[in-house]
Amino acid sequence: MSRPTIAITMGDPAGIGPEIIMKALAQPETHALCEPLVIGDAVRLRAAGRIVGVDLDVASLADAAEARFDTTAVQCVDLKIVPADLPFGKMSPIAGEAAYRYVETAVRVVEAGLAQAICTAPLTKEALHAAGHKYPGHTELLAHLTGTPEVSMMLTSPKLRVIHVTTHIGLLDAIAKIEPGLVERVIARGHDVLVKAGIANPKIGVCAINPHAGENGLFGRGEEAEKISPAIEASTAKGWDVRGPLPADTLFFLAGRGDYDMVVAMYHDQGHGPIKVLGLEAGVNITVGLPVIRTSVDHGTAFDIAGKGIADERSLVEALRQAAELAPKRLAA
Repeated sequence: MSRPTIAITMGDPAGIGPEIIMKALAQPETHALCEPLVIGDAVRLRAAGRIVGVDLDVASLADAAEARFDTTAVQCVDLKIVPADLPFGKMSPIAGEAAYRYVETAVRVVEAGLAQAICTAPLTKEALHAAGHKYPGHTELLAHLTGTPEVSMMLTSPKLRVIHVTTHIGLLDAIAKIEPGLVERVIARGHDVLVKAGIANPKIGVCAINPHAGENGLFGRGEEAEKISPAIEASTAKGWDVRGPLPADTLFFLAGRGDYDMVVAMYHDQGHGPIKVLGLEAGVNITVGLPVIRTSVDHGTAFDIAGKGIADERSLVEALRQAAELAPKRLAA
């Protein structure tokens, strides 16, 4: 099997994306995993390389088909959007437009068969919205661009995997949105990706919404029985090992020590908090349900340190590893 080509979107060019990309691509480990193809701006990558002290040339490509992975130069599909004087660390509609175009181009590259997966550097929703693209984040943007009606966000670290029933909406809206059909579909997407990753019968724990899983109606308004339990019953009827609804605080402890292969979180902070406590450098965001594998770093644009050369690239390296492992395999030429 040959190494998969991974389309790496540069993210918000005012953030740390260009820096962590150049640091990651300076590591031989990255090239042993995949053929990295950056979708971004060559001028910005070169500037980032100087900032982080990486002595790598950047090849400016008009089309992904021009990529030559037998050279030491970073292969970049160069959209030439970012002005050379765009400051690091500041929100900009220009940067938001660039971030959108990088993702849009990456989808086209994969659809053309020129890459087997997408790995995204972080963007900022504020800049994306300022450019007129009203998406809550990468997940929803990719779903729109690929015509996918419903996807799920999975976060992974070496000790924990978490898939989310709801993500970028307010807590009251999240509770209103949760219903048995949605929970069952999320469980199914998570089960499917784990089986494809080689876990034959994954053990899945499902979080409750309320403290103590509602404690038989003591807390909440019966959400566990109404919104979650029917989905668990439907999943176990398929022969799957799915348990819950369980108190989230206890479930994450048990999953962290290895009792569960995946946790199903009901809302954004319920799932994100435990992953981030384990360390941003090891976290990876995987979009589950798209027609293409998509992974991402599990951190933001870090405007406060952008342009200073100190950003940590380890989450990107791990995201590339996950993308390479999950990407469709190709026969060597």
